[in-house]
Amino acid sequence: MNGSLKDDRVNFESEPTHRRLYALQLLAKAGIDSNDRLLAAFARVAREDYVGPPPWLFDDVFGGGYRPVASTDPIVLYQDVLVGLLTEKGINNGSPSLHAAAFDALKIREGETVVHMGAGAGYYTAIIAELVGPSGRVVAVEYDASLAQRAKANLASYGNVEVVNGDAFDWPREEADVIYANFALDHPPETWIERLAPHGRLIFPLGIPALEDSGRYGFTRHAGYLMIDLRAQGFGARFLQIVSFIWGESGKPVPAGRHAGLEAAFRARGLRKVRSLRWKTEAAGKEWYGEEDWGLSFEEP
Repeated sequence: MNGSLKDDRVNFESEPTHRRLYALQLLAKAGIDSNDRLLAAFARVAREDYVGPPPWLFDDVFGGGYRPVASTDPIVLYQDVLVGLLTEKGINNGSPSLHAAAFDALKIREGETVVHMGAGAGYYTAIIAELVGPSGRVVAVEYDASLAQRAKANLASYGNVEVVNGDAFDWPREEADVIYANFALDHPPETWIERLAPHGRLIFPLGIPALEDSGRYGFTRHAGYLMIDLRAQGFGARFLQIVSFIWGESGKPVPAGRHAGLEAAFRARGLRKVRSLRWKTEAAGKEWYGEEDWGLSFEEP
């Protein structure tokens, strides 16, 4: 796509009806009044190319586990549902409307460099690739080797995408306009903050794990989609919405009191009052949560 409003609408109208209806429903559910580029991107990418062959497993968001879908027609995938990718690890192709809302907030532009952390099998990476266009670049980082292999095969037709099997804490290797992470952490990684380009944007789920001793893989007990943007006067920050995500794998020790402090902050509410990220400076003003080197402040940047 070349990004013009006219071409986005032409591309959208040329896509199959079920994918156009799907895209329209996603943006409506996400509360997006108008975003023709995002609408065209969701209509263009075939979800069945990224979730594997049937039988497909839908994740029951009410806690009932995975259930098989009684159909092999790909049209059933065009709903706002979570489709299992690695069910033994709880890894899904997540809620499309949640990702649509995040992409709308990030305002990804043509020609930008985007790093997608926790890319899975590549479906949302493909949406990002459509948004940045041929002049842009996407680096998809996936920790699980089998998923990274699937993503590399699934995204082979995108010349603007590089798939990396590696640790997201080691990326990006250079400045990025956008960093988008699909696993939860209890802090903003230094590499992500330090390598945001001017006017760069970052979204990741900030929270705490459901069970501290639950093993290698787990989910969040509390988490919110946190957006950070680099401005001339500092880092803006705001929570977009409460979310539930798979917990990020990391061998790094957790500082004493962090999870207890974050849990207290979530329970005290106040997420909507967060306005900035304090980074490597002393605290000044009231904060939702803070540590020595960083904090989420109620003050404007």
